[in-house]
Amino acid sequence: MSRLVTLFTGQWADMPFEEVCRHAAEWGFDGLEIACSGDHLDVWAAAEDDAYLEAKRATLAKYGLRVYAISNHLTGQCVCDDPIDERHRGIVSARIWGDGDPEGVRRRAAEELKVTAVAARRLGAQVVTGFTGSKIWKYVAMFPPASAEMIADGYADFAARFHPVMDVFEENGVKFALEVHPSEIAYDYWTTRATLEAIGHREAFGLNFDPSHMNWQQLDAPGFLVDFADRIYHVHCKDSKRRFNGRNAPLGSHLPWGDPRRGWDFVSAGRGDVDWEAIFRTIGAIGYDGPVSVEWEDAGMDRLTGAPQALRFVRENLFTPPTAAFDAAFSRH
Repeated sequence: MSRLVTLFTGQWADMPFEEVCRHAAEWGFDGLEIACSGDHLDVWAAAEDDAYLEAKRATLAKYGLRVYAISNHLTGQCVCDDPIDERHRGIVSARIWGDGDPEGVRRRAAEELKVTAVAARRLGAQVVTGFTGSKIWKYVAMFPPASAEMIADGYADFAARFHPVMDVFEENGVKFALEVHPSEIAYDYWTTRATLEAIGHREAFGLNFDPSHMNWQQLDAPGFLVDFADRIYHVHCKDSKRRFNGRNAPLGSHLPWGDPRRGWDFVSAGRGDVDWEAIFRTIGAIGYDGPVSVEWEDAGMDRLTGAPQALRFVRENLFTPPTAAFDAAFSRH
């Protein structure tokens, strides 16, 4: 059986859920990674309201779509972030923002992540993808100097906030997959190691592998898959293009997406610098059996053109591992 290819709906949250389902089915996606944004999924309703849940299932069934994962990236960002400010108000619901008191926002965000685990179980999703935020991302430049104690406190803060969340995930038989990403507690190889150590390598806590973020940081994405093989709970197919030319720099220079002065940009799958053949071969080699989820982002292309192109790229390049070694026939007599 070929691997499932799903569409992540986060970049489509302005479009009604049924319309996204219709497009995804017409293009040939097997299912969705449903974002908890727009009218796509209200996790509180999905956790508590049987009629709401059945309506979502009926829409998915109407278009022949499956669900393996749901995403609550935006709420997760608020669990550990410091500072909490107007940027966060723009990405979360009024229910999470409340009066804007930072600690209140963090605690309400953590409670919603717990509810998300319940919603995932009821919907039949095995994984919740998301972010954690970070108390120490603001220290990434390490100037003014951040002490070792300050960094250690950031990991301890993350663990204290996420252990209770992971308790609920374990109770519901659902896994959380952190997308290793700038501004999260884990954003590269070594911070991923430190994050897993901080959470005590709990089985419920793993990773959403997205090589687009590793590409511009010039990390070894296939090697990351090998070293964290037992923690790869979900895979995003998103690409990025580097333009480091002596003027354009990795940190983006506070320039908008698509500006040619940026050092890199997200692009449609297959149009960037990510070595997809190596990645597709490696996810097969490490035994990852979940879907590949197309997270479509490209500031220079219309999404209704780009998403089906990305799906065709994945279909043409994603192959199923063999059931036997190619040289097995040589041993037959």
